Amino acid sequence: MEITEVRIFIKNAQDRKLKAYSTVTFDNAFVVRDIKVIEGNKGLFVAMPSRRLKEVCPKCGHKNVLHSKYCNNCGSSLPQPKLQTSSNSEIDRQAEHKDIAHPITQEFREYLQKKILEVYEQEKAKGPSAQRDTDYQDRDI
Repeated sequence: MEITEVRIFIKNAQDRKLKAYSTVTFDNAFVVRDIKVIEGNKGLFVAMPSRRLKEVCPKCGHKNVLHSKYCNNCGSSLPQPKLQTSSNSEIDRQAEHKDIAHPITQEFREYLQKKILEVYEQEKAKGPSAQRDTDYQDRDI
């Protein structure tokens, strides 16, 4: 599988870890949007598009965001998970999300990340006047 196009949408907020969103086209036939470029403790990396996990209200059956205290539909109290003694809230946050699409092999993950970060660095080098942030300007994670 070949990456045939990478588009980068730079985020201009300097104080945030989210640096950009990317859209990647594979074999001129398949597109994956919302791949994030994030500044981590060890440098830049890409995070695949994900969705928040849901849990069903036992009273009305409405799907609520995981760890909600009350149902958004009927207002009843939702059962809370047993408190874990995890001191790392980043791990807890990751457990609330599930990737929508992701590479199966480490080799392809490295290939994808390398291509996205190359284009990100090229876009960043062009400067703010050439960067397009129109599609994602009002988005937050």
